[in-house]
Amino acid sequence: MLTVSKVDVIFGSWTSVSRKSALPVLEELNGLMFYPVQYEGEESSKNVFYTGAAPNQQAIPAVDYFLEELGVEKFALLGTDYVYPRTTNNILDAYLKSKGIAAEDIFVNYTPFGHSDWATIVADVVALGAGGKKVGVISTINGDANIGFYKELAAAGVSADDIPVVAFSVGEEELSGLDTTELVGHLAAWNYFQSADTPINAEFVKAWKAYAGENRVTNDPMEAHYIGFNMWVNAVTQAGTTDVDAVREKMWGQKFPNLTGGMAEMLPNHHLTKPVLIGEIRADGQFDIISQTKEVPGDAWTDYLPESAVLTSDWKDLGCGMFNTETKTCVQMTSNY
Repeated sequence: MLTVSKVDVIFGSWTSVSRKSALPVLEELNGLMFYPVQYEGEESSKNVFYTGAAPNQQAIPAVDYFLEELGVEKFALLGTDYVYPRTTNNILDAYLKSKGIAAEDIFVNYTPFGHSDWATIVADVVALGAGGKKVGVISTINGDANIGFYKELAAAGVSADDIPVVAFSVGEEELSGLDTTELVGHLAAWNYFQSADTPINAEFVKAWKAYAGENRVTNDPMEAHYIGFNMWVNAVTQAGTTDVDAVREKMWGQKFPNLTGGMAEMLPNHHLTKPVLIGEIRADGQFDIISQTKEVPGDAWTDYLPESAVLTSDWKDLGCGMFNTETKTCVQMTSNY
């Protein structure tokens, strides 16, 4: 796309694996990508704007909700076996321990893409509550494997009241067309839901359905791209060119209304400010929004891993995505590829 089609900007890729595969090419050829999906953080490239959530805008607030609102005392961190769940769960493991959760009260398990045999894992999760402590599941399970997981929970007689699940990869699109009977009451954490009750969102949903069909739904990554694209257009307009270096400088500080009633801002670390929403799955595949925060600044480097706590990202003033605040030096991010 960069060398043959000479594109000015790329909006996309879906997984962290695909983004990390593209990073060396983007940086070598000075391309520009807007990445719209929630991800594990621990990255800040000069050539990428991260419009999806960092862990402090999704995963950590979801854990806080479990701790503070639901009284969860034991945690099952269940994920698909690839970089996003593993890194996110490393951060959550450290965060939970910082909150006083004992190591023996944290169960971590990874399964391959498309995993279908959930009986043993669900039994292990149920067994966590044998001592009477409240159990909650933090799910970074991706794709079709979610169907089997929720079905097995239901088959085991486990309701959302018994063991709540909060998912980071289950949204409106994943639920569309499914029988959601067995998912009702479970939760998801995102920065946007189609059910957001704002005039701007009503217009957005109406326009999308008119274009794509009445049965099609919106979701969080769509909002992220909507914000990112409009910011890019405004930056190009202000720069008077689509040149990547010129546009990048105009992106810092760009503001654009999100669809939930607030204002998104692009930070010098190439992450957005975003509200955190907790939604409860309804029978119709939509979400009841039961919690919403004010805008939270995206953090490229988590405070809960020692090697990351000393790092900051500032492309505007420091010209560095991996600046060590103790040594006052800029570290190259090549080890992350």
